[in-house]
Amino acid sequence: MAVDSSLPSPLGPPACEKDAKALQFIEKTTRNAAGVQERVLAEILSRNAETEYLRRYKLGGATDSKSFKSKVPVITYEDVQPEIQRIANGDRSPILSAHPISEFLTSSGTSAGERKLMPTIQEELDRRQSLYNLLMPVMNLCVPGLDKGKGLYFLFVKSESKTPGGLLARPVLTSYYKSEHFKTRPYDPYNVYTSPNEAILCADSFQSMYTQMLCGLLERHQVLRLGAVFASGLLRAIRFLQLNWQQLAADIRTGTLNSKITDPELKECMERTLKPDPELAEFVAEQCGEENWEGIITRIWPNTKYLDVIVTGAMAQYIPTLDYYSGGLPMACTMYASSECYFGLNLNPMCKPSEVSYTIMPNMAYFEFLPYDPNSMGLDPTRLVDLVDVEVGREYELVISTYAGLYRYRVGDILRVTGFHNSAPQFHFVRRKNVLLSIDSDKTDEAELQLAVDNASKLVLEKLNASVVEYTSFADTKTIPGHYVIYWELLVKDSAEPPSSESLSQCCLAMEESLNSVYRQCRVADNSIGPLEIRVVKSGTFEELMDYAISRGASINQYKVPRCVNFTPIMELLDSRVVSKHFSPSLPHWSPERRR
Repeated sequence: MAVDSSLPSPLGPPACEKDAKALQFIEKTTRNAAGVQERVLAEILSRNAETEYLRRYKLGGATDSKSFKSKVPVITYEDVQPEIQRIANGDRSPILSAHPISEFLTSSGTSAGERKLMPTIQEELDRRQSLYNLLMPVMNLCVPGLDKGKGLYFLFVKSESKTPGGLLARPVLTSYYKSEHFKTRPYDPYNVYTSPNEAILCADSFQSMYTQMLCGLLERHQVLRLGAVFASGLLRAIRFLQLNWQQLAADIRTGTLNSKITDPELKECMERTLKPDPELAEFVAEQCGEENWEGIITRIWPNTKYLDVIVTGAMAQYIPTLDYYSGGLPMACTMYASSECYFGLNLNPMCKPSEVSYTIMPNMAYFEFLPYDPNSMGLDPTRLVDLVDVEVGREYELVISTYAGLYRYRVGDILRVTGFHNSAPQFHFVRRKNVLLSIDSDKTDEAELQLAVDNASKLVLEKLNASVVEYTSFADTKTIPGHYVIYWELLVKDSAEPPSSESLSQCCLAMEESLNSVYRQCRVADNSIGPLEIRVVKSGTFEELMDYAISRGASINQYKVPRCVNFTPIMELLDSRVVSKHFSPSLPHWSPERRR
């Protein structure tokens, strides 16, 4: 397709005219980041001027940043939760937004053990779609020929619930996949999936995964890229193939569909697609039947150019395993987003995972940045800086104001400035604030882990005259799915009667029951986290841990037991002192309905 020569892009030569317009938009928006941010804030404040929340702070119709910052406080979820709860309960007055709240997006972050509810409005779907529309034009600059094949993406809808007032509450991607933006998206030769909508939208996770994998195998030569949202999701798909390849090969051989696929629309769709192919079935059986699965991705899908998965933050722990299964294929992290807001994109998506930086798109929301100081005791709102005023090399906590009615909201992400694209800053995602353990979309902080240990001790150990002297943890991602490992040093009052293996297994389950709803959903509904494991270590192990830390320069006066470990020598020390291992014997309780 001819490209309008009046639309050059400093990012590189566009693949087609549509790409040229997208790249021009990125350039135009990032060149005038300060002006775009002023406009965005003015739009947010003028349209929402009569909301209960903004009237409370007596802005008097002002839409400038100086008035906004001097009168509206910086908040966390807990500060705005009463207003959110009123909306959830059915109050339709303009509390946070002048536009009606269309649904709630459930965050992977939690408050009091339940997913946070993020209010959204109908037009936010357009804003999110506008960011999606920029991803392939940028990718096409790096990887030519993506219009000559398809993407094998493992995409899933999660369970949803209704609030007491009747509004849907569901994850942001479930909202997107169920929207007309996704279901009736126009054909784009650069963005064709092997998975039909019927497979992606099937609520049964087994049927959805099975048919998506089957479609990927049937079109194995067409596949140019493999993806999932998170690295953990792609590894779960590989594990699924390990467990189910024989049945998949049987379906391909005979052209008949596994009887476990019962969803009527999905079944009809697959039966139209599936034809007997004994040669392909033989190939799948030959590759999957081998003991060595190194490079299995490129063996089955030989034309794969890259993996499209998030491998930043907590997901970086999966990079070595993905390297093993893919034979070292590049891993592209394309965008940075959350339930609260979509933020920006990676303009160099084929860079090394350790070098990923996201360019914040100034049109998505109004952004402020709080210089991050882990030792700071209180919040000084005068320290917040604007998007264009951040300094390269510094770390900041992200603060956003959105069209949907969050004002000066602390997202909880810690970002490091790596540079600028034009006047828009680029950030490396450092971590979620206060998160200790994460396997998939779960985020467990120190307070939650402490509560889980306390509850297990009270429910089980106290009856046995035993207690936890010390503990630490790590996220074990060598297993698929990954799982939490908790190291316990016990004080047993009667050494003749130590806690039984069954009792310690019950402690594992008691801990899981105490963890937040996102963790329990990952365990029960998504099968993306394995059973929690407790490893009991010898008496005196944590003293040895302290001695080791002091030998490496830690102050004996300031030493605190780390509640999460990932440093290899410490892991080796702990594992060498393990006397027994115990796993959760069953699934914890979880329901899509929120606790009232």
